[in-house]
Amino acid sequence: MSPVFKRESGYTFKIFSNEEERMHIHVFRAEYEAKYWLEPTIELAENYGFPMHELKRIKDIVEQYGDYFKDQYNRHIGKRVND
Repeated sequence: MSPVFKRESGYTFKIFSNEEERMHIHVFRAEYEAKYWLEPTIELAENYGFPMHELKRIKDIVEQYGDYFKDQYNRHIGKRVND
């Protein structure tokens, strides 16, 4: 089970363990999901159902809390060897 790192504007932000190494965050609302890379820049990695206007709003939230999400990612996953 993945902990919730933030809830805002109807979106839930989570980080999953044992996934790929590149730092990222998952965003959920109802049956929709998106994944955003947190490094080297914040960008959409995958989208499962969110309309384009929502993706812009979500990216704004991810950018606003980017440092927080990176910190939480490192705390949850642990520092990677190359960091």
